[in-house]
Amino acid sequence: MALNLEQKKAVVAEVAEAAKSAHSAVAAEYCGLTVEEMTDLRRKAREGGVILKVAKNTLVRRAVEGTDFECLQEGLTGPLLFAFSMEEPGAAARLVKDFSKSNDKLITKLVAVGGELFGAGELERLASLPTREQALAMLLGVMKAPIEKFVRTLAEPHTKLVRAVAAVRDSKQAA
Repeated sequence: MALNLEQKKAVVAEVAEAAKSAHSAVAAEYCGLTVEEMTDLRRKAREGGVILKVAKNTLVRRAVEGTDFECLQEGLTGPLLFAFSMEEPGAAARLVKDFSKSNDKLITKLVAVGGELFGAGELERLASLPTREQALAMLLGVMKAPIEKFVRTLAEPHTKLVRAVAAVRDSKQAA
């Protein structure tokens, strides 16, 4: 079904709005997916903070002009599904990677992060990025480690003294 001019403008505006505030984008070929599989993919995307768009490549070219994802323009060929990560950079990559494990018809074509275009091989690296909570936990662990070691070092002489006194006490009680 052909879109009229107003519908095309609406699609361009939707994709442009998603592209302006997204952290990363993944373009994947979706030929052969059933309606149930696409519905399942969209449900998982909503749960993961990812916006999925299926649009004509010419409309997407116009929508991404002036955004960080302008680099996608050169690789827009064939029927593509666009996943935009809204909350964290790796969300769209994790969604596409996890879904393509169970469904070989979803094929990653392009990955874009921070204005740079990467090939499909970089999907794994982007998907392995930690979530915000995981990154904060790792940072807290790194910041906390020196303090813990310092406290253990300060407590060690007292601990050795207590062990030595306990050993003397045990040897006197045994004798």
